[in-house]
Amino acid sequence: MNAARLSPPDVLRVGAAGLRSRPLRVFLSALGIAIGIAAMIGVVGISTSSRAQLQETLDRLGTNLLTVAPGRDLFGDETSLPAESVGMIARIPAVESASATATLDAKVYRNDRIPAGESGGISVQAARLDLSRTVGLEIAAGGWLNPATARYPAVVLGASAADRLGVAGTGAQVWLGGQWFTVVGVLAPSALVPELDAAALVGWEAAAARLSFDGHPTTVYTRARKDSVEKVRELLAATAQPESPSEIEVSRPSDALAARNATDEAFTGLLLGLGGVALLVGGVGVANTMVISVLERRSEIGLRRSLGATKGQIRLQFLTESQLLAALGGMGGVALGALVTAVYAVGQGWPTVVPAWAMAGGLLATLLIGALAGLYPALRAARLSPTEALNAP
Repeated sequence: MNAARLSPPDVLRVGAAGLRSRPLRVFLSALGIAIGIAAMIGVVGISTSSRAQLQETLDRLGTNLLTVAPGRDLFGDETSLPAESVGMIARIPAVESASATATLDAKVYRNDRIPAGESGGISVQAARLDLSRTVGLEIAAGGWLNPATARYPAVVLGASAADRLGVAGTGAQVWLGGQWFTVVGVLAPSALVPELDAAALVGWEAAAARLSFDGHPTTVYTRARKDSVEKVRELLAATAQPESPSEIEVSRPSDALAARNATDEAFTGLLLGLGGVALLVGGVGVANTMVISVLERRSEIGLRRSLGATKGQIRLQFLTESQLLAALGGMGGVALGALVTAVYAVGQGWPTVVPAWAMAGGLLATLLIGALAGLYPALRAARLSPTEALNAP
């Protein structure tokens, strides 16, 4: 057999024939590679899908929302925002809208028979009518406060507050601040302002008339023009509290989401490392399979050498087998990883995103693993002389 007459199709055919003779062993070795690649593709895909969902959320709710809250004075005591701070902030030229909430000294219960100490972690807050528009709240049931309901004992519940109170829709009554309030709306969960998820929101006027509200906001939500966010951010503290701007805290809710995403990326790096270990273990499995294959097929190697096969052809045959074995595992791993990503993303309501670079990188990694794992067995097979191989037991 002459090396020049061994075409690429012949090489693939000879390599595939070696794999077909040991299907179970080939399947188990390819499975090791597939698990490692699937783990890496799944981690990258799920992480990318999560970031895509976050970006969709930010695109919908905007990154131009700023919050203003009272901080602490030099003695460590809590400060308060002036009652007119919302109006002053709204007059900043680059501010599109400003609204506020105020935390009230009141508790809310499902009925009037629950012990006073069991608050369920639900805060009661006064809310201005334009809060929903400024923050971008979505209503799951009922509606938002209006000029009529804001003056009467009506309440809008955040998503988790409604769940804790066992309220599924509108019309129910809750015991709030020692009196009955009627639920007129339930909010959908909000990623940008999660503090409102566990809140019972009543009208500004109703809070002043029924719950001893003094008119001082606790948090001012400010929607700035997208091209002027940083400029507005610099002005907010001095505008809200001109006498002592250092006692005011200004934050950007989207920064918290970005920080959470950075934490997720660090965790993704750890999982990718574990996937790499699994891939390494799969490569060891391929190497083990090929070494055993060389030992078991010495008579075949001797026969091929005696018929004219060169050392290079023998090396190429076993390298091709290891590459094909790794490629089978790699393609199975990419498919499995994409499937895991799709199932998880659909279950979470996320867009399914599997980066093309991850799939291509996974396949290239398997080919590299196959080459490294098959190198020693291929060299060992090529070193066997025809007589030594034919005389092997």
